[in-house]
Amino acid sequence: MDLIIRLDGTDGKTAAVYRALRTAIVDGRLPSGERLPATRALAADLGVARGSVAAAYERLTAEGYLSSRVGAGTFVAAVPAVRSRRRTTADPLRPRTDWSWKPLPASGAVRAPRYDFRTGIPDAGLFPFDAWRRLVAAELRLRANNPGTYGEPAGHPALREAIARYLGVSRGVRTTAADVVVTNGAQHAFDLIARVLVRPGDVVAVEEPGYPPARRILAALGARVTLVPVDEQGLVVADLPAHCRLVYTTPSHQFPLGRAMSLARRRELLDWARTRPAAIVEDDYDSEFRFSARPLEPLHSLDTAGRVLYVGTFSKSMIPAVRTGFVLATPGLRDALVAARQLGDGYGQPAVQAALARFLDEGLLARHVRRAGKAYGERHARIAAALGAQPGLRIVASAAGLHLTALTDADSTAVVTAAARAGLALDDLRDYSDSPTRQAGFVFGFGATDPALIDEGLALFADLLDRHV
Repeated sequence: MDLIIRLDGTDGKTAAVYRALRTAIVDGRLPSGERLPATRALAADLGVARGSVAAAYERLTAEGYLSSRVGAGTFVAAVPAVRSRRRTTADPLRPRTDWSWKPLPASGAVRAPRYDFRTGIPDAGLFPFDAWRRLVAAELRLRANNPGTYGEPAGHPALREAIARYLGVSRGVRTTAADVVVTNGAQHAFDLIARVLVRPGDVVAVEEPGYPPARRILAALGARVTLVPVDEQGLVVADLPAHCRLVYTTPSHQFPLGRAMSLARRRELLDWARTRPAAIVEDDYDSEFRFSARPLEPLHSLDTAGRVLYVGTFSKSMIPAVRTGFVLATPGLRDALVAARQLGDGYGQPAVQAALARFLDEGLLARHVRRAGKAYGERHARIAAALGAQPGLRIVASAAGLHLTALTDADSTAVVTAAARAGLALDDLRDYSDSPTRQAGFVFGFGATDPALIDEGLALFADLLDRHV
């Protein structure tokens, strides 16, 4: 038994042993039924006389904390534990930033609802697990990927090469492996960018409504976050603050509204950034799945001044458990981003990254995206048609991604709350806004929903909406 006692008191070693044992029993660290060491053994461990331990045992037994059994030993009696409470009134440690915001629920934290229209969750049933398992198993074999050494902070070289090739084909992005910094998902990329670019007090701009984790990362690092509205063409560049250090935007599929930023607005944003020391973070989180027109060129491809940091993730195109993303760094920021990555968590998982490189190079991701995109397109069309026929809703046109949004004049919060009680999960558009005049609406994800239950779930939603109009 490891027992910490203080021997600097004035009442002797017997009292010190007694106090330490009694406190451990009362706190519950020594549970009922725990067998204590023999007096000789504990005395040797503590460096005290055996008589001191024996006397402490006798006192605790007399008070009902211990019980002895002939031939078996000394045991902790059935004493109700009373956990000690740390005093908080004079706690000297306080967070420097407000962390009291409501956390976003993890998709796997609770049992999935019957009608699951939550956002950001791909359909794991469409993912080729057998092929992925084969690749990961091959990379985990003995001596593969030098398991006795540390990986590269920027990411596995083969994966950086594969990402550069994949983006060139799928998104028309001109880049090389040297530009790629592999991260643990997109959110990790945002954190690295903010750490190397933003100082406390710097002004940053985010879309309104927008992606809450991005604005929270910036706020947590002490930035002054400015909410910039989004209209039919995308981020309203005219409303950007003059002295802005960083702009976060989702131009290919605005989150959560779903619109694509127009080409004119993209050029306006790049022209704005070219005249000041500002960076643009382009979050291209799920535009692989497109249902109609071809995507517009990313900001990164249109950028000639080196202002755009392009962030992508495989959490939507594959599954969240892969937990891999990337950022395309500008030459002046690459070393700083790699250093921040190394300082924060060292490096990623070499075996997973090597397997992902093969998944890309063997065309497995492209094949999966085509197959899954077809399934998602059918769900998108069904949901859009049903919502479009529902009085009191205005569909926001979108042609990509894993969700669509409908605006309403009804109390969207009340409807979403009632829906949750009925086993239907969807997102309230108001949850993606910090503006006092938040637009009411509903955000329907269709990656996690059971296709056989879409119509039934939408009928339930229509009934709930009618009650609140």
